[in-house]
Amino acid sequence: MSEPSIHSPAAAAAPAAPRTRPLADFPALAQRAVDLLLIQRALVRLDEADARGIVQYLREVAYPPGATVLRAGDQANFMLLLLEGEVAVHPQGDDASGDPVAVLGPGSVLGEMSLFDGSPRSATCVALSTVRAAGLARKGLERLVVEQPAVAARLMAGLAQQMAERLRAAGDQVMIYAQLNDELRERVQRLSQETGAF
Repeated sequence: MSEPSIHSPAAAAAPAAPRTRPLADFPALAQRAVDLLLIQRALVRLDEADARGIVQYLREVAYPPGATVLRAGDQANFMLLLLEGEVAVHPQGDDASGDPVAVLGPGSVLGEMSLFDGSPRSATCVALSTVRAAGLARKGLERLVVEQPAVAARLMAGLAQQMAERLRAAGDQVMIYAQLNDELRERVQRLSQETGAF
């Protein structure tokens, strides 16, 4: 069954979508995807048969160094499992010229929120090296749900757990920033009282 192309904008205007092929056409990469799915802490619900089943729905995609893998604000309907290489993650609104908030490598999952809800991308990811990834388009996920519903449920539960962990971590960071802001405000008040400024 033919899978639609996984589109990903590159840094240049109106780039052609990268060509994709079934990941199963690349036995070494397919095995790498199985291995990474099995060691993913958030996807521990998968056994080897599940991981091999999922690989049948994945598409191989590659990006050269410097290419935009995902762009904040873009509408998209696929996620990527990084198999080789690294990407820099820049927050929404960042033109990707500043410092990244994270660097992700093999085993990292990108774009899963957009796969589930079709919302615009929340970050820009730029390839730091040659990147090879396994893409799962919404159509592939829909086929997985129909053809292997128990495997699809375990995959989606694992991805949901991973998103929840990221959300908790973001909440923790917000609390740390709030505490730092409070401490800074107190220091400024003390300084202004000591110096008579303000």
